Amino acid sequence: MMGHYGDFQNEIYGAGLAGIIPQWPVDFATLKARAEAAMSPSLLNYVQGGCGDEHTQDSNVSAFHHWGMVPRMLVDTTTRDLSVAALGMNLASPLFMAPIGVTGLCTQDGHGDLAAARASAASGVSFCASTLANDPLEAVHKACGATPAMFQLYTPRNPDVAASLCQRAEAAGYKALVVTLDTWVTGWRPRDLNASNFPQLRGHVLQNYFVDPEFRKLLPQPPEADPRAAVAAWMGVFGKVLTWDDLAWLRGLTKLPIVLKGICHADDARRAIDLGVDGIYVSNHGGRQANGGIAAIDMLPAVAGAVAGRVPVLFDSGIRSGSDVVKAVALGADLVGLGRPYSYGLALGGTAGCVHVLRSILAEADLLMAVNGWPTLKAVREAGAQRLGG
Repeated sequence: MMGHYGDFQNEIYGAGLAGIIPQWPVDFATLKARAEAAMSPSLLNYVQGGCGDEHTQDSNVSAFHHWGMVPRMLVDTTTRDLSVAALGMNLASPLFMAPIGVTGLCTQDGHGDLAAARASAASGVSFCASTLANDPLEAVHKACGATPAMFQLYTPRNPDVAASLCQRAEAAGYKALVVTLDTWVTGWRPRDLNASNFPQLRGHVLQNYFVDPEFRKLLPQPPEADPRAAVAAWMGVFGKVLTWDDLAWLRGLTKLPIVLKGICHADDARRAIDLGVDGIYVSNHGGRQANGGIAAIDMLPAVAGAVAGRVPVLFDSGIRSGSDVVKAVALGADLVGLGRPYSYGLALGGTAGCVHVLRSILAEADLLMAVNGWPTLKAVREAGAQRLGG
């Protein structure tokens, strides 16, 4: 690992002296344009698409420009420390790869989950593996190597399948269970609807179910023998509506720390902590599940204030750069999830492309801290961020 993440730019400039330019872009706009040319239309629509007219999805990104930070000068930042300890994980930075249900489809070989996991191993950036995957959660965790990983759960309606997934994640070595709250049904996504494309109904990214012993008990034949029947069975178990009354049941399924993903209201955060939840994950699902909402970054300060350091605060939705990561930390996030950018890296260059994207994000964050006088994440939080304009 580099001395500092920002040293990545020295590698790039040094290689340039030998006539070598980066194989992949270091900025999001160019990365996005390259990925759009490389990905199939159906996959691109699924990765890029949001709910309704995508206003909330767009606001998630633009809202970061409404927050500003004040530099502090005459501070020695020759050494920076971006490390974080949370949920039993010791991580080199607050950045993690947020769960994305079609990660498996983002590489040419259809094993994008393994490619992302290998990128986690190579970069030290934690991977939050999705329930929806093209490879079993056990294989994905193994590919993460020594880098701690989390497992995201779409809670099945069938309690035996839910228990099995949780127990498998715990046995595999994941450090936390991230329970998504807002996706028991799919939001209105015009891009996918106009193309009549829903990958799961075509049998994609369902391996965690198809290999699960409890799920297989529900089938008259193995998924390999009758894939259509297996997909139909999946439709019957996906998406349990969770309420506060279910938290005790969830707690009984695993010894892992439980993180609730989708908490956007301070009162919900307080209640969750009172009921024993181990982490709060502020997210509006990147604007993919509901339109008409407030940008996720604008909801983070109130939730973080309600949490008041009692449990870790995770955040995603709209992260596109290293400066976005730093702003999220300044506004109260302990761990910051990256989504679409790493998907684009996978599409362009598999594991190596993903690592390049992660290093670029971390380099920008590190250099921002260096020039603005914030040697630690604690200093970033003390500096805070100010709302610009009205």
